[in-house]
Amino acid sequence: MVKEKGRKVVAQNRKARHDFHIGDTYEAGLALSGTEVKSLREGRATLADAFATVDDGEVWLRAAHIPEYSHGTWTNHTARRTRKLLLHRREIDKIARELETKGSTLVPLSIYFNDGYAKVELAVATGKREYDKRQTIAKREADREAQRALATRTRRGRG
Repeated sequence: MVKEKGRKVVAQNRKARHDFHIGDTYEAGLALSGTEVKSLREGRATLADAFATVDDGEVWLRAAHIPEYSHGTWTNHTARRTRKLLLHRREIDKIARELETKGSTLVPLSIYFNDGYAKVELAVATGKREYDKRQTIAKREADREAQRALATRTRRGRG
């Protein structure tokens, strides 16, 4: 059996980068059952409503949707079960301290395979207000417009 190399992204939470100011990020292992791993390898997972919590010194991924494995039997997993995340004690303590500040939450940004192991990228984030979102969109559109103008200018210069 050939071991996988590199990073293969399974699911991303694009909405998180829109709705939150992203702070520190962490890479955590996922404690999964066999059919969950097979379902992830098929590229099936959703992080839209997912979040993570720290309970009794352990980090848990909640509301992440990993659908049942298509070829599974009665041993199949439940799609939205709470999954344990594997982190070092120092990282868990640091995350717990950061979550004590008002308005911060632990958001999963992506699920991926790193050298064959299922991982989750977590971020300590604070919610954006509506005007922050509008500012972000306006800045992105201004940057895009500037790139277009620069591209047309350089194209005319060559001709």
